[in-house]
Amino acid sequence: MSKDPAVTSSLKFDHDVTARFLRYVVIDTQSDPASPTCPSTEKQKNLGNLLARELRELGVTDAHLDEHGYVYGTILANTDKTVPVICFCSHMDTSPDCSGENVKPQIVRSYQGGDIVLPGDPAQVIRVRDNPALADQIGNDIVTSDGTTLLGADNKAGVAEIMDATRFLLAHPEIKHGTIKILFTPDEEIGRGVDKVDIKKLGADFGYTIDGETAGHLEDETFSADGATVTITGVSVHPGFAKGKMEHAIKIASRIVERLPKDTCSPETTEDREGFLHPVSINGALEQVTLAFIVRDFTELGLHEKEALLESIVKDVMKDFPYSTYKIDITPQYRNMKQVIDAHPQVVDHALEAIRRAGLEPVRSSIRGGTDGSRLSFMGLPCPNIFAGEHAFHSRTEWVSVQDMEKAAETIVHLAMIWEERA
Repeated sequence: MSKDPAVTSSLKFDHDVTARFLRYVVIDTQSDPASPTCPSTEKQKNLGNLLARELRELGVTDAHLDEHGYVYGTILANTDKTVPVICFCSHMDTSPDCSGENVKPQIVRSYQGGDIVLPGDPAQVIRVRDNPALADQIGNDIVTSDGTTLLGADNKAGVAEIMDATRFLLAHPEIKHGTIKILFTPDEEIGRGVDKVDIKKLGADFGYTIDGETAGHLEDETFSADGATVTITGVSVHPGFAKGKMEHAIKIASRIVERLPKDTCSPETTEDREGFLHPVSINGALEQVTLAFIVRDFTELGLHEKEALLESIVKDVMKDFPYSTYKIDITPQYRNMKQVIDAHPQVVDHALEAIRRAGLEPVRSSIRGGTDGSRLSFMGLPCPNIFAGEHAFHSRTEWVSVQDMEKAAETIVHLAMIWEERA
């Protein structure tokens, strides 16, 4: 429990997180996996410029947007203690899976239970059966889109929470803390969120991404991830003279997909700590086709087993096409952050205590996915993931509650205090 319970009761929080969030979500920041640039879309800089300006207005004098679309800023220490430098990080982009243009947020005040029909498209319904977390939101204020776009709580909720916490800390210099670094990244949704981050310039010892789901949750473990690309080169012949000669690359690729496990090893058939082998695109024509997969598991052994399964399926299919060839390329993407974080238990311990001080029961869990924190951890910045309150991300039924965003901002403040207290 709290080292000093009086610390919690002495803080009188005020919040502007909701106003900030509503301001940020209307800025389209969708990233683009087909773009080779960083950021992948220039429009992400529109939010980045706004955030850098707002940080400077709050008193973060070094806040700036760099050429790659990253926002950096420093809250200077106000203690005589030597305190590890901590970083709070969230990403500015939204998922390419669903439109983020012309977002029209609405607030359902004092939610009293039941499904929420979204006004812009009544076919879009936030159903209780699909969102069990709604049971904990009775009386709270729920923010949604109008149903025609995603909301952008992933991860503009985290951005707004860091901004709110920054405002509060700078407005209350009596709250002692060490140096705090702020980092807002582009392109997290397409797996490139820290490609151009300057770790030396950032200058942090430990970090926290604010990009989790249910209030009170701390995630210190992620999937490990690889990409797999299967290239099939078939035999192209004029269709009028193709009997016994043509080997159709599209049909070969279709057979490979058909041979994938039906009842396991896919996103739609797995949960908890089960990994998967997931086809995400198929492109090509008669002569050559490329199949792209993502491979996910909590262990590297699990990744290798799924990649071996893929190769065995491909080899077996190719036996029926003696004049065709294949190639499989495996690309490492990120690894389970737990490998790094377990060596620094204080990073998790301090966060769990901060969640308690915010009045929540902490829950330590794993992410069936990855965050910027996965790669930052392996770049020398141990970086677990703290809840932001976002739910049903990457969809038009995305939602977040005002009260959960406020608790996330309070957790950030408490965490800054705890690092100073325990230094």
